[in-house]
Amino acid sequence: MITVVALIVLLPFAGAVAGLLGSRWPRGGSRTEESNRVANRRAAWSAIVPASASLALTAWLAVWSAGALPRGSVSWSGGEFWSGLFPGATEGTLTLVETGSVPISFTLRADGLSVLLGMLVAVVALAVQVYSVGYMRDDPRYPSYSAFISLFTSAMSLVVFAGDLIVLYAGWEIMGLCSYLLIGHWWEDRANSRAAVKAFLVTRLGDVGFLFGIFTLGVAAGSFRIGDVLRADIPTGTLVTATMLLLAGVAGKSAQAPLHTWLPDAMAGPTPISALIHAATMVAAGIFIVARLYPLFLGAQPTLDVLGVVAAVGMLGAALAALAQNDLKRVLAYSTISQLAYMAAALAAGSDQAAIFHLLTHGAFKALLFLCAGVVIHHVGSNRMSHMGGLRTALPFTFAAMTIGFAALMGLPPAGGFFSKDAVIAAIEHSHGPAQPFLYGSALLTVGVTGAYAARAWLRTFFGPSRVEPLPEPPPGTAHVFDGREAPKSMLWPVGVLAVPALLLGFAGLPDVDWGSAAVSLLVALLGAGGVYAFWRSAPRQDPARMLGPFRVVCERAFYVDELYRSLFARPVLRLARAVARADGQLVDGAVRGSGRLTIRLSGFVRLAQNGNTQLYVTGLLAGLLLITVAAVVLA
Repeated sequence: MITVVALIVLLPFAGAVAGLLGSRWPRGGSRTEESNRVANRRAAWSAIVPASASLALTAWLAVWSAGALPRGSVSWSGGEFWSGLFPGATEGTLTLVETGSVPISFTLRADGLSVLLGMLVAVVALAVQVYSVGYMRDDPRYPSYSAFISLFTSAMSLVVFAGDLIVLYAGWEIMGLCSYLLIGHWWEDRANSRAAVKAFLVTRLGDVGFLFGIFTLGVAAGSFRIGDVLRADIPTGTLVTATMLLLAGVAGKSAQAPLHTWLPDAMAGPTPISALIHAATMVAAGIFIVARLYPLFLGAQPTLDVLGVVAAVGMLGAALAALAQNDLKRVLAYSTISQLAYMAAALAAGSDQAAIFHLLTHGAFKALLFLCAGVVIHHVGSNRMSHMGGLRTALPFTFAAMTIGFAALMGLPPAGGFFSKDAVIAAIEHSHGPAQPFLYGSALLTVGVTGAYAARAWLRTFFGPSRVEPLPEPPPGTAHVFDGREAPKSMLWPVGVLAVPALLLGFAGLPDVDWGSAAVSLLVALLGAGGVYAFWRSAPRQDPARMLGPFRVVCERAFYVDELYRSLFARPVLRLARAVARADGQLVDGAVRGSGRLTIRLSGFVRLAQNGNTQLYVTGLLAGLLLITVAAVVLA
């Protein structure tokens, strides 16, 4: 069975290799439009076939795990939610690398948690690959684009199924590279290339702490194997230090404060990549790591307290920022930051089950929302909601699917988000600790703001008077379509498929619903949505975000966090770099140039004795003999 797990990881990697090799063939000559179509078609098959096979194997693994009995292995998770759904587990070591101290084992493990996340990754990755065939059909760099998605999928699968922390870290870093390459796919636009660099650098900053956290755990446990680390008796101080360092990497990958600023800017990349990053790969990885190592975090209460404070601040702040954005994709980006903070809050409250449940439902409805947003952008030619309006008649299928996504985001029954968000709110409500009132109050306020920004985006996009108008320069890869037609079927099929789990996945948590907590959160969400509807109804042509009053600009600029970082870090570093450059020019380069000039002057004196004049040579020889003779006589 471990061979199946290895194939789940390796098949997308093989697709990436095939896609990259195919993008380099045929060599020589200029490509024609027909050759580009042939290359894109070949790249699409190279991406979709391995992704489909990986999904089929993951589904087979899930069926085996659901019907199997535990194989005598120890569960790694803190709860029994996914262990009850998928009791079977398998683990195998492919090779062992001796390092002279702590060995590294290439170990893969499939258990309940990894099977659930593996299914999410496989489904969303395949949906994004199929969707991209239509969305990127005219892009000449589509072969490399689809290959990097396959590599991204393989890396996240490696993170999910890794049984060793170093192996996990390898997949973790490959994801960072793929995010850089995909966010900056349209690198000709400076905003895209800058967004890619920003995402790479900010997440690398968190990964420094993450790597040292892995080293701390490995040295303390004497092994990097996750099972050995979880079973090791690690001192509390070491455990707190290690988990705090890991939390830096979690904050970077899952875009939590203070390392959250890269995610909104990453919307400059293609919309399918936004769906992949937000739903199943990058941002999900951080929450998954905490759940995977949750027994360690439970033994480090100060780390959970810090995580709770970060979550409380992040969920409300990001939701308020989403309420003021005009770019539809940035609304969804800030929404992701807020929803990930919900998951972090559940983990801080002691419920990894609620966090993973919301991670799964969020993956379904957020991927749905981004792919629907891609259809809207493809139709309108703009990301801005001020250029939309009245699209429910032009895009009826997309309207229905996006309505399901927004209902799940708001937590309205029977959509999946209603059940998973209730699980998070209930976990926070019944938790204990000094920060519990603050965390619970922030969570409830965020529910109301979420209802408000989701209703605003829904109304501004699909209702009211149409504001669609041709733009002089549409975003790269998009097309103006003003004839009332929907997107190509290759884009609509993934939307329709994702709408099903977005609507129905939450029923898996129906038996555990806390109806009192659910009623309160539903009422708060409806109050937020109702307030936005009242403002929109009074003036359909105006933005309901005016309800924020003078606070709107602050929210739109996301509380000036980027400006603060620019003042505290970017500008001082640039000034220091300029000072170093001046010092380098005046001191280092000056010393080099000065030594060169000195050498030239000294060579002028030496040159006098090497001018080719024979009489001068003879005169010098005789003068030397005379001096030697005089010296000999005097000394004798």
